[in-house]
Amino acid sequence: MKSYDVVIIGGGPAGLAAAVAAKENGVDNILILERDKELGGILNQCIHNGFGLHTFKEELTGPEYAKRFITRVEELKIPYKLNTMVLEINKDKVVTAVNREDGLFTIQAKAIVLAMGCRERSRGALNIPGYRPAGIFSAGTAQRLVNMENYMPGKEVVILGSGDIGLIMARRMTLEGAKVKVVAEVLPYSGGLKRNIVQCLNDYGIPLKLSHTVVEIHGKERITGVTIAQVDENMKPIKGTEEYYSCDTLLLSVGLIPENELSRELGVELNPLTNGPVVNESLETSIEGVFACGNVLHVHDLVDYVSEEATNAGKNAARYVLEYHNKAASGNVVEIIPKNGIRYTVPSHINVERMDDILTIRFRVRDVYPDAYINVYFDDERVQHKKRRIMVPSEMEEVKIQKADLAARKELKTISIEVEKE
Repeated sequence: MKSYDVVIIGGGPAGLAAAVAAKENGVDNILILERDKELGGILNQCIHNGFGLHTFKEELTGPEYAKRFITRVEELKIPYKLNTMVLEINKDKVVTAVNREDGLFTIQAKAIVLAMGCRERSRGALNIPGYRPAGIFSAGTAQRLVNMENYMPGKEVVILGSGDIGLIMARRMTLEGAKVKVVAEVLPYSGGLKRNIVQCLNDYGIPLKLSHTVVEIHGKERITGVTIAQVDENMKPIKGTEEYYSCDTLLLSVGLIPENELSRELGVELNPLTNGPVVNESLETSIEGVFACGNVLHVHDLVDYVSEEATNAGKNAARYVLEYHNKAASGNVVEIIPKNGIRYTVPSHINVERMDDILTIRFRVRDVYPDAYINVYFDDERVQHKKRRIMVPSEMEEVKIQKADLAARKELKTISIEVEKE
């Protein structure tokens, strides 16, 4: 059984950034395991621009962004195995995987970085009445078919859900000659970035119907149309509001789910709100020496944030191998509590002794909050009171905490973050 200092599960943007950071922080014995035939993950099919504005201060396409990190991995001579499926990770950090060249094999790791990404929620999770005709695709599947397989799913399109992939595919299908008739969103606000609503829907005259959902799918062999209806505050269709749209394609953009089957079997504690691991300031999970980053931890809106987070995970995995391996953690542990209007935070708790000088806490709000404040409390003392012009659930928010401020409060137990309306 081969041994590695750091094994990274996933060769997408999170895995690549974590590998580069681990190498640059003094660990040489690294291995990336990727189930696809190439590195880069989902970015390979995201041929639109808008990536890299934070990381590289320039606008790149998805493949260009991925290539920057793939090139760095190759420059640093970090080994990777493609077409490799990880089957199991146990508490001793033994990874069991399989591929054609090696067959079934095991690897002993000192530290593991979970970077498996996320998957799309399927039609089966929606319970839409009707037959199961051809022509229903998740937005990500349609994106791969159009951008990588050179296959056009259909000509008359309805999109359910206003997640970013669905919005981007509304534009992409239009540019390829399809007619996108409507985007229906069950929530009273969009699930995608504001810029994507403007650039992908408004610029092409595609209507967005909020508080609407598909209530019936028509057609037996191939989809021939859908009926959408307005929903009330309990998400129940309102009778009399039904509208019929003829179409040959229905794209579903109804949410992403972190790929945490391996984490669950390993016994990692998961947050029921994010479906991702509960992590500390080092992005370490409840299993010592196992770290998580990217969309497997919580679904991000920008890949730049994925790379930033994964860089921290890789750096901390290297630090664990070089400094903390087999050494008990010490220092004051502070819980981070999401309160009024805050859905969750990453991380969930902090070991003050092991945190960096500045810690970024990322979170999402529960609703749309125009002209509101973000308050941060150390126990009962308010230490931050910052105005936000608008906060929406689709866009991640953050606050920064100074280590010096926490170190000065030896008895600190909790950090609370909340929304305060004007």
